[in-house]
Parts: sequence; structure tokens; C-alpha cells
Amino acid sequence: MRIHHVRVSCPPGDEDRGRHFYVDGLGFSEIAKPAELAARGGARFRHEGGAEIHLGIEEPAPGRKAHPALEVGTATELERLGAHLEATGYEVDWSQRHNAGSFERFHTHDPFGNRVEVVHMVSSSPDFTVR
Repeated sequence: MRIHHVRVSCPPGDEDRGRHFYVDGLGFSEIAKPAELAARGGARFRHEGGAEIHLGIEEPAPGRKAHPALEVGTATELERLGAHLEATGYEVDWSQRHNAGSFERFHTHDPFGNRVEVVHMVSSSPDFTVR
């Protein structure tokens, strides 16, 4: 099983700021919403690896720690994306880069306060055992 998409919140009429973050900042492409859902507003984005972010319209109340985690292939990509987000105007927090066992990471927030984690796997062994 894999995650198909993660839905995050956006205030009514603020989709363009979401586009700036997810398309210009993270490199996703916008995809069309089904016609019956398009009338509700919001937007959908897909990355070349298949991960989707669905931007839903509501007054946001993001969880402090709830977040999607997006994976990149190399440490160089992780650093490049973090630098790109900062150059695009988004704050990037590297303070927890090396505290998660088998992966490196940074955290950022989209314009609506939704936390986003970006990870790079540094070993193939997971941090947990499924029981």
C-alpha cells in the first residue's frame, strides 16, 4: 500500500499562494480536479513520482505536528530544495536534520501554516519494525 494523496487546508480564494508554494517552491505540477469538485475551489498538485497534495478550501486549523512527508532521492537534492524554498521566500528549518535515524530531513510550512517535511533516506533499514 502507498499513500495516494495528502489533503491540506487553504482559506477561500487563496489558491494562488498554494500554487506558488507547491508548484514554484516544491516543483509539483497542478492537475485538474474532477468537474463536480472544481466548483468547491481548491487545487490539486502531483509530483513526477506520483505523490499528490490536495488543497481543500476551509478556514485552516493545521495541526502543530500533522504533515505530509515528501521524499527526495539524494542529500544533494534535499539541500538544493531547501535552498530553493528559502530563495523563494519560505522558511526552512534544518534543526532536526540528523535526529530521525535512517533519514535526513527539513521542515517548512506552506503559506497557510500546514507543516511539510522533506526527507532523504540515508539507509535502507527502516526506523521501526512492523509487528
